[in-house]
Amino acid sequence: MNTYLSPLSRAAGIAGCSLVALSVTAPLANTAHATGVLAGTLIENTATATYQSGSTTGSVTSNKVTVKVDELLDVAVATLSTAPATATSEPAVLIYSVTNSGNGPEAFNLAADPKTSGNGFDGTIKSVVLDSNSNGVYDPGVDTVLTAGALATPVLAPDKSTKVFVLVDLPAGATDAQTSQVRLTATAQTGSGTPGTSFSGKGEGGGDAVVGLTTASANSLAALIASLANISLSKSATILDPFGTAKPVPGAIVTYSLAAKITGSGTLDGLHVIDTIPDGTTYVPGSLKLDSAALTDGVDGDAGVGGASGIDVTLGKITGGTTKTVAFSVKIN
Repeated sequence: MNTYLSPLSRAAGIAGCSLVALSVTAPLANTAHATGVLAGTLIENTATATYQSGSTTGSVTSNKVTVKVDELLDVAVATLSTAPATATSEPAVLIYSVTNSGNGPEAFNLAADPKTSGNGFDGTIKSVVLDSNSNGVYDPGVDTVLTAGALATPVLAPDKSTKVFVLVDLPAGATDAQTSQVRLTATAQTGSGTPGTSFSGKGEGGGDAVVGLTTASANSLAALIASLANISLSKSATILDPFGTAKPVPGAIVTYSLAAKITGSGTLDGLHVIDTIPDGTTYVPGSLKLDSAALTDGVDGDAGVGGASGIDVTLGKITGGTTKTVAFSVKIN
């Protein structure tokens, strides 16, 4: 009887035997990772043939085949801002996450682009910042501000993320409630391109680095909205003469009313209402008022100062939708 031997058996030098069983085992040096087997992992494979020849049984082991896993370059970028960030006199803070979705350690170059189709305005990128303490909140003086020419994440292990803040200033000419978007792009420092593009010897452990389905570059858009306030100041006067009528004769009292109307969704800071005493008149002491409440003339704890040179009322920080009225009186000389 002729006995058929598999190519593996022949390669192992077995002749004239009756083949009973053939098994192949493939132990891995590492378990599978969420992003796939880690780059640089050695996958080792050895086959075994068991046989019976007459009354003798035995086995033979093949040579070991080792494959080193190449590095796959992939990245994901997501916007973490659930609503448009507010841009006022302070920059808007946009929040993104950058995740290494490849199977090897990789750093990613960052680029923030404020020029997006459909924008009501194109903001000005003030800075790109890494969340140094990983609390998800922009902390000035704590988080790391990236410098021009070095806009990149640290090296991220597979499946690890970092949060990135993009600070955006409003341009001149932006109006209240206008919206805009900024695109953050992250690109693998090793390289990017068409999926399957290979960078010889650039992968972890000296293997190749291969571009994954994301092209090793990804981006996401985050929105901001302008929150601005505007002010209009109107001035009116009423007259009471010594005869009880409204004639502007010497001795008549002129009461000026200054209405500061703040509109828009934003806030005005450091607001003052200032006026001078007209020539030919004299300030009436104790006549200064804010929203009908009397103010003292001297420099003290209240908001007003009044005297021969004029009046100055500090309104401070005022939100849109507010009207503040300042009044004072003078006497015609």
